[in-house]
Amino acid sequence: MTFDERAKTFHALHDDVLVLPNAWDAASARLVQEAGAAAVATTSAGVAWALGSPDGHGMDPAELIHAVRRIVAAVDVPVSADVEAGFGDVAGTVGGVIDAGAVGINLEDTESGALVPVDTMSERVREARAVADAHGVPLFINARTDVFLLGIDDLDDAVRRSRAYVAAGADGVFVPGLVDLDVLQELTAAVDAPVNVMAGPGSPSVSDFAAAGARRISTGAGIAQVAYGLTERLARAVLVEGTFDGLVDGADYGRLNALLRH
Repeated sequence: MTFDERAKTFHALHDDVLVLPNAWDAASARLVQEAGAAAVATTSAGVAWALGSPDGHGMDPAELIHAVRRIVAAVDVPVSADVEAGFGDVAGTVGGVIDAGAVGINLEDTESGALVPVDTMSERVREARAVADAHGVPLFINARTDVFLLGIDDLDDAVRRSRAYVAAGADGVFVPGLVDLDVLQELTAAVDAPVNVMAGPGSPSVSDFAAAGARRISTGAGIAQVAYGLTERLARAVLVEGTFDGLVDGADYGRLNALLRH
């Protein structure tokens, strides 16, 4: 699949309901693909942790771009990269992940734990779109608003922000933290673009989210958190209990090698 084909395919996937178990490195991305995912999306938290940095603008964008390049090389499906708020250089970061092979991005409207003004985020979306246009790439810009993730729970503000970001050039909007299906249905009816939600333990099912109008469902840092939690539990079992019974059901060594052999 050529780069242009991947970009067009990724857009087309939003015509139905796109489910994205988020990945954070080449191996997790390939396993997500092998599980049947039609595309791969990164989690900024998982990528940051794998690089030894905290989430929330803590990683070096050059390292992020390198990680995206490795992920793209490991899979045969479209890849979307979470670029947080652009790391202070939206044009450079977006251009970097496009050069690395990403055909979509997530761009968020939060910095230092607070929402930025709508105009500020809208300008970032326009800047990302301009970079994509300059590269000749139909980049899928997923503009994230954290109105619900931050506990503000203001539907009117979420709608206002979503509409503004779409008007600025976003192809879709991401509203993590919104799991109330009635509220989600109001938002999807009010926004003329695919709406992405984030799922986790206790959240509605894929079918329930879809019935409320969601067109994209992702897991955020959830899978990475489980993987790291398992690592800690198994390490404690080995070091404290001196037992190794937990080291079962791991991914097969030979299969992982084969999947990542180029």
